[in-house]
Amino acid sequence: MEQVKTVAFHTLGCKLNFSETSTLSRLLEQDGFVKTDFDGAADVYVINTCSVTDNADKECRQLVRRIQRRAPESMVVITGCYAQLKPKEIAAIEGVDLVLGAAEKFNIGAHLKTLTKGDSTKICSCDIEDVNTFHASYSLNDRTRTFLKVQDGCDYNCSFCTIPMARGKSRSDSVANVVEHAHTLAAGGVKEIVLTGVNLGDFGKGLEGGKKREETFYELVQALDQVAGISRYRISSIEPNLLSNEIIEFVANSQKFMPHFHIPLQSGSNEILALMRRRYRRELYAEKVALIKQFMPHCAIGVDVIVGFPSESDAQFQDTYNFLHELDVSYLHVFTYSERANTHALDIQPVVPVNVRHERNKMLRNLSHKKLQFFTEQHLGETRKVLFESHNKEGMMEGYTDNYIKITTPFRQEWENQIVDWHLR
Repeated sequence: MEQVKTVAFHTLGCKLNFSETSTLSRLLEQDGFVKTDFDGAADVYVINTCSVTDNADKECRQLVRRIQRRAPESMVVITGCYAQLKPKEIAAIEGVDLVLGAAEKFNIGAHLKTLTKGDSTKICSCDIEDVNTFHASYSLNDRTRTFLKVQDGCDYNCSFCTIPMARGKSRSDSVANVVEHAHTLAAGGVKEIVLTGVNLGDFGKGLEGGKKREETFYELVQALDQVAGISRYRISSIEPNLLSNEIIEFVANSQKFMPHFHIPLQSGSNEILALMRRRYRRELYAEKVALIKQFMPHCAIGVDVIVGFPSESDAQFQDTYNFLHELDVSYLHVFTYSERANTHALDIQPVVPVNVRHERNKMLRNLSHKKLQFFTEQHLGETRKVLFESHNKEGMMEGYTDNYIKITTPFRQEWENQIVDWHLR
């Protein structure tokens, strides 16, 4: 009788990666693998990588070394963005057996059947131009909130970004398919779906991608709002130029779409936005935030911002800081610019010294802390609905209000995966 093989997964990076890892796990479980903990022993280790920053690359290499020390006979598979961008660099890491690019990651089961430990590292990657299919993914049984991938790839060419090179052109599921997945998730007891993608607002270009949009993100949210059994939806991240006024108004009037937006800004300086090849100016961003707050004063708004982009002067950074300080947003995700191969930003001079980048990062993280504190304090004394997650963390449990305020309270089993009226105090 054939021995049952175990597989362990580790995800680096974004919510999209979490949804894909979960789907890879289900695919291998269908092939007879048993999922096990990444920190324990496994026959196969799968690392789903990110490559947005240098740190993600380093983390991948460190994980492989850790596996080598713990389980030198185990198979190590690397997939995700780093695997598509730098397959040869990964293949050179001692202990890596298989590198799966963007087109091959969902064929992982077939590749594992032909793999033998000790063979030279196998690279299964193709030109990103040849990646022209959409694979639906969602995380299930991992958490109360489920990440549902509805879009992949990007047709934008921001000067700092490698994602179009790692994930290919913009393509997406159909409204009908996404609705079907939502019904499946509802039947499985999921209460909240987080819609994810690389460029979510660009939804509708079909499974193979193309310039013409067949459906729209607005049509998608309208259809999902009708699905029985799902109590909550969140939009993971949406570009300001694609966040239409009708989407904002729809969310404001929906019982299911939560008052919570995450909108990348990247810089509060119009000169830097132009160098970044972003498709809006800061005035448009401010208009979107004002409109959201007009319809939903209680809405949480998260912001992505990059510090230390090439040629960013002290004055331009101060512009960003002041703009964010005045803006009615709730929290910031701050990224320190790091050089990525084959991006246009490498040609922009002068380079901002690394210590200056870190200092700017620290300033914005401090601002984020104050913003979040202020936003939370605004709602003290209110009763809001909290969805508690099914995790007992050392006697405590966590959940989020509709407007994304994190609540931690002593664990109560009857509250697992339940929506509870909660008095904020």
